[in-house]
Amino acid sequence: MHRLIRKLYRGQRGMTGLETAIILIAFVTVASVLAYSVLSAGIFSAERGKATVYSGLESAQSTMEIEGSVLGLSPAGSVLQHVQFSVGLTIQSGEAVDMDAVTVNYFDDTIHSEGIEFTKEVKSTERGSAALLEGDEIFIVTVDIPSTTLGAYDSFTLQVIPPTGATITLQRTLPGAISKVMDLQ
Repeated sequence: MHRLIRKLYRGQRGMTGLETAIILIAFVTVASVLAYSVLSAGIFSAERGKATVYSGLESAQSTMEIEGSVLGLSPAGSVLQHVQFSVGLTIQSGEAVDMDAVTVNYFDDTIHSEGIEFTKEVKSTERGSAALLEGDEIFIVTVDIPSTTLGAYDSFTLQVIPPTGATITLQRTLPGAISKVMDLQ
């Protein structure tokens, strides 16, 4: 009887080794599939990050900035009628901005006006197209204020929205005394 039981266990020993090998192979297969999934997700994430960085750089290359003071013009010396400022590119070697495609919005306590009238003229030497703001150029922009009721201590906001790049937001308060030309802070 003892021999019979030993013979029975001897057959079980081989089965246990085979089962262990199958389980080990299954673990290795699952681990390799998991590693492949993690690597694929990492590569996809890195590509998306790179695309985001390039998009940001492209947008930054055509970003405008205010050059110098923002002037308030009141020909009659009583109410603000025009705002004048100079714009240039943030990066001198950046992409040109089409000034004909720029939109200007105006806000104050009583008026919200989009797409208001403005004039532009090149302050520096024109290098290319007359409507393109290029790296070494500066444009003087004169915005016609739609509200003729702005007086002392009144505040307003101008948004200059280029076709590409960041929006310039100008928030200004008029001084206590209105004069023909004012440096708006």
